[in-house]
Amino acid sequence: MFEAMSLGLATAFQPAMLLAVLVGVTAGVFIGMLPGLTSTMGVALLIPVTFSFPPAVGLSLLGGIYLASTFSGSISAILLNIPGTPSAVATCQDGFPMTQQGKAGRAIGLSVYASSLGGIFSTLVLLFMAPALSELSLMLGAPEYFLLALFGVTIIASLSEGDMLKSMMGGVLGLIISLVGMHPMTGEMRLTFGLPALYDGIPLVISLIGLYSIPEVISMLNADGKAEQETRSSFTGALSSLRDVVAQKVNLIRSSIIGTIVGIVPGAGSSIASFIAYDSAKRASRQPQMFGKGSEEGLIAAESANNAVTGGSLVPLLTLGVPGNPVTAVLMGGLIIHGLAPGPALFENTPDIAYGFIFSLVLSNLIFIPIGLLVAKYCVKVILLPREILATTILALAIIGAFALRGQVGDVLMMLGIGIVGYLFTVFSVSRAPMVLGLVLGAMAESNLSRALMLVRGDTGELILQFLTRPFSIGLVLLCLLSIYLGFRKGKVAKPTAQ
Repeated sequence: MFEAMSLGLATAFQPAMLLAVLVGVTAGVFIGMLPGLTSTMGVALLIPVTFSFPPAVGLSLLGGIYLASTFSGSISAILLNIPGTPSAVATCQDGFPMTQQGKAGRAIGLSVYASSLGGIFSTLVLLFMAPALSELSLMLGAPEYFLLALFGVTIIASLSEGDMLKSMMGGVLGLIISLVGMHPMTGEMRLTFGLPALYDGIPLVISLIGLYSIPEVISMLNADGKAEQETRSSFTGALSSLRDVVAQKVNLIRSSIIGTIVGIVPGAGSSIASFIAYDSAKRASRQPQMFGKGSEEGLIAAESANNAVTGGSLVPLLTLGVPGNPVTAVLMGGLIIHGLAPGPALFENTPDIAYGFIFSLVLSNLIFIPIGLLVAKYCVKVILLPREILATTILALAIIGAFALRGQVGDVLMMLGIGIVGYLFTVFSVSRAPMVLGLVLGAMAESNLSRALMLVRGDTGELILQFLTRPFSIGLVLLCLLSIYLGFRKGKVAKPTAQ
């Protein structure tokens, strides 16, 4: 094994590999920043470019795009409160408040270092523990996936900003929107109102673009104050924030572990990981009241977790040939195109490529530190643009991003409609994060509940028995109950304080 690793390490440091990593990371940073361009789209668009490359070089290019775009969604989330990727939604909770306090540079520095360390942690797990962890993921079935989604829903309580009822309403609305379109098992149409554009549902990316972009555009046009823009455009404290990230080692390690585990579970995704890590950090914090108001703990938790998903999601792909999320599904296509078969044979027959790819991921996590800081240093100047120009630019990017996803004008209209809902949320002081969580988890919960019911032939009693007898199910049920209890306890503590 160590001989194969040394062969992979030598492969990773070849000049062509290093150049591919550099190009991939640079491209990924710009792809992740733009709303509507996801990591999946970036990897898919550049797969044809790798056709003429050696397999290891092509994979390192795609891996660099994957990692860097996962991180860089936080740049627009921190500066403009607009997540560049779905995984950056949790980053908005504390990243943008830090920008409003004149700490944009520090927030981006914390994001870069936490993302890099979280990504390196998960890549090392992939390197040394992939076979054992991949077998563990196969032990999870539809009941466990449903309970995982249910556990995510219970986190809504911790995301509430003052009014629990409003947050729950936002979460329920997100769940309802996730039901629009065709039922995943029966093919029945729900909530489509006879409109063909809704048959495939409302894509998460379109919802996020509308929910965050449109309210910010309206807020910019309604606000004024050049002095505030000057303060927010400050880019100080980015380089010195590394020691502060390392100082929060417990938060960093806990969030990285959460991200890695969630990444290994096929279909879970970085959005769920970042919210779970954010919730865990808030519960463990000595200052939970600061979360949502510029908490560095919350920002570090969200960023380390969403980048830790990248290495975790590659565990089932490289060891079993099972993609963990949409990006790794596209990467699997890239492997096959280059004549490689994902699975155990990949490490046995082509150890130089398999381990060379893993070591290139470590390099990518290191290289996006200087590139991310350099790009963000100039991006922060965007805040100095006149508000009318900035608002118009954001609106144009939102429309382009919504249309580019499927090439349908109806998607643009859906984005604008959800944008109006998002603006109403801001008017009535309702947090948008619970709605996003409902959107993310709704489809996952429904499809796995339907699958679990099919396995027991619709016998709910049998399904409940499985929840209470399967080892992993029992653990998830206890986590759900604990989360609900802590949520109610938080509400009881908050009432006397408010009085």
